[in-house]
Amino acid sequence: MAERQGREPECPVCWNPFNNTFHTPKVLDCCHSFCVECLAHLSLVTPARRQLLCPLCRQPTVLASGQLVTDLPTDTAVLTLLRLEPHHVILEGHQLCLKDQPKSRYFLRQPRVYTVHLGPEPGSQTGPPQDMGPTTRSLPIPIPSHYSLRECFRNPQFRIFSYLMAVILSVTLLLIFSIFWTKQFLWGVG
Repeated sequence: MAERQGREPECPVCWNPFNNTFHTPKVLDCCHSFCVECLAHLSLVTPARRQLLCPLCRQPTVLASGQLVTDLPTDTAVLTLLRLEPHHVILEGHQLCLKDQPKSRYFLRQPRVYTVHLGPEPGSQTGPPQDMGPTTRSLPIPIPSHYSLRECFRNPQFRIFSYLMAVILSVTLLLIFSIFWTKQFLWGVG
């Protein structure tokens, strides 16, 4: 979608600004772009699983056998405009999943996995149908656990940093005591 005056490009269904996670712009055959979360919702409620109707012009986009909405082409023009690189979001059942990879090979850390639940499994709903409109969820902020120090020591860079700080502290204390002892010895003799 074209950027409106001074505003970020947004999904025309949920009106959330496009990003490179769960609101990644995906292009349908009609060249309209929608966020992957809205298209995933649409694919789950569409009776014909291999066909998506564009919410704006109703032109069908046929998905190949086994193709998911997350495999649709990404609107790289919008991501370029936002100065973002695409992430690979996958659809597993009724959840969108994003695996956050480390940016550098020197910064070793475990990848984080973020998910967005898209709704109940078919047939598990009781009572009248509820509104299943798209929901906005930002990436969760990791909550520090009581294992955080143990996890820090698993990081090789943190271990090297800790050892270097221990060596620097030991050498500093050794120098301070040796200077103090030398002054006492020389002053005591003279």
